[in-house]
Amino acid sequence: MTEFTLHAAPGTCARVPLIALEEAGADFDVALVRFMKGEHRAPAYLALNPKGKVPLLVADGVPISENVAIARFLAARFPKAGLLPVTEDPLAEAQVTGDLAFCAATLHPLVTRIRMPGFMVDGDEAAASVRARAIEAMRPMADVVSARLNGQDWWYDSGWSILDAYVYWVWFRITGAGFPAEDYPTWAAHAARMETRPAVARALAREADMTAQLEREGLAFRPA
Repeated sequence: MTEFTLHAAPGTCARVPLIALEEAGADFDVALVRFMKGEHRAPAYLALNPKGKVPLLVADGVPISENVAIARFLAARFPKAGLLPVTEDPLAEAQVTGDLAFCAATLHPLVTRIRMPGFMVDGDEAAASVRARAIEAMRPMADVVSARLNGQDWWYDSGWSILDAYVYWVWFRITGAGFPAEDYPTWAAHAARMETRPAVARALAREADMTAQLEREGLAFRPA
């Protein structure tokens, strides 16, 4: 019996714990959630995660939702993997939590408005306005990310962490959706470094398998 089950869908922020699990060398299964079939609203799934979202990690039979919590849990469960900086200083711990929250609460909502503005408003004109405003709101946040990565390979100068997986996913979602990627070469270079990591390659291969499964079933989702 595997230790963990990650409920996920390709392209979603479930990529963050997927990469973390691969980096940790964890024994885990991936359960594909078919959004176009409404599986995220099915009673069985809502019993695990009443929010009806991914990712959801079931660890030792206990469901854990929200990327901040999942990241914290995996880092504690796999201390030798270096998934997050290790410190006993409460102030330093708060800064790590703040970095995770920056991704989850600041960057992520802008990603949704850039990539899927139709989820927010009705009509093409209104959606275009939401996307344009979100792109402008993302620009100063992209400056924050670029400044953090300037002169170092990873978010923390101590080495790779889950934060790198999160900002990598954000970059993946906003590029190709109207965001001016050419203005942020430092962030682009970080994404390129991420894709040289074997664990990231394995995670992307798992996503490709999920995408192929949805294609075969006629359930692939393509945001506008």
